[in-house]
Amino acid sequence: MSDAPKIETRENGPLIVKNLQSLQDADGNAMETKKVIALCRCGRSGNKPFCDGSHEEAGFESAGGTPSGKDLLLDYEGKEVTVTYNPRVCSHAANCIRQAGDVFDPDKKPWIQPDHGKTEDIIAAVTACPSGALAIKEDGARKHLIADKSQLTVQRHGPYEVQGITPPEDLPAQGMTEKKYVLCRCGLSGMKPFCDGSHYNEGWRED
Repeated sequence: MSDAPKIETRENGPLIVKNLQSLQDADGNAMETKKVIALCRCGRSGNKPFCDGSHEEAGFESAGGTPSGKDLLLDYEGKEVTVTYNPRVCSHAANCIRQAGDVFDPDKKPWIQPDHGKTEDIIAAVTACPSGALAIKEDGARKHLIADKSQLTVQRHGPYEVQGITPPEDLPAQGMTEKKYVLCRCGLSGMKPFCDGSHYNEGWRED
């Protein structure tokens, strides 16, 4: 029997994670892991991020809905580096803005301007993107950059950030990568089990 970490979905229920080696909260603190853990994805649990059965009372449905954002790949070309982006995949973690605010600025058009910052800062920002919405384009191909971090991280007021674990279902949007992706935990996403940014659009809070 393989000891590789695995994520399974339960119909109208939680995410079941097996053999997880590293789990981290939004403050970077390591959380206890067990051989099998059930993670809330209805957004109602009183023991987040863990499931407490609230999905049953809430009538949570694990399928259906309309995905938020357009599923398209956009290229933002600079003299030294080209950044690609898919708005549907973005989880609005805002790591890119914190890492390179001169390049990634939602108040400007276009919102990504690679020539306004240093290449190393852009690389750091793309690496910090937890969803894979951002990538670097090299020789016509998208290149996802992976950070050294926990296998599963709970994003504050947002999704589960996953790295190094095979996705529980087929990837539903263009340009996504199995190396890193985000899973919905608010129950609002239109492409469950994956996050489509609905928590941000709807102002979902975990408390």
